[in-house]
Amino acid sequence: MERTLVILKPGTIQRRLIGEIINRFEKKGLILAGMKMIWLSDKILSEHYAHLREKPFFQRVKNSMNVCPVIVCCWEGLDAVSVVRTITGATNGRLAPPGTIRGDYSMSIQENIIHASDSLETASVELKRFFNDDELFNYETILKLSLYANNELDS
Repeated sequence: MERTLVILKPGTIQRRLIGEIINRFEKKGLILAGMKMIWLSDKILSEHYAHLREKPFFQRVKNSMNVCPVIVCCWEGLDAVSVVRTITGATNGRLAPPGTIRGDYSMSIQENIIHASDSLETASVELKRFFNDDELFNYETILKLSLYANNELDS
């Protein structure tokens, strides 16, 4: 099973869309392995957005993410990274297809409601950035047999 990071950005919190967004991942069948509300420090934001450091909008992105607390989540499932990215939709909310989170709730590239890890490697790094080991949980759910075929669970 893969694990991936999702951040419900300030726009989600401010617009009271938390339950709506979490509900989409739950309905898909992903398993919540960890969740907490945090206020992102400048240090964490600088680390998280280090790939944008030389861009003219770097500080604007950090400022946007510091308007209010965010909710960080760890979702688990087969191919969780790609499944979450599909549900999330294109980064630019104006281009994201209807039915995706950004397609339904975003009109912006920056204020696009949600962050989702873009690869398994990135997810591993990001999960370590936002969660301690004791904040992520492994537990059995009886739903697995309704979500996956037996041979999918064996791999």
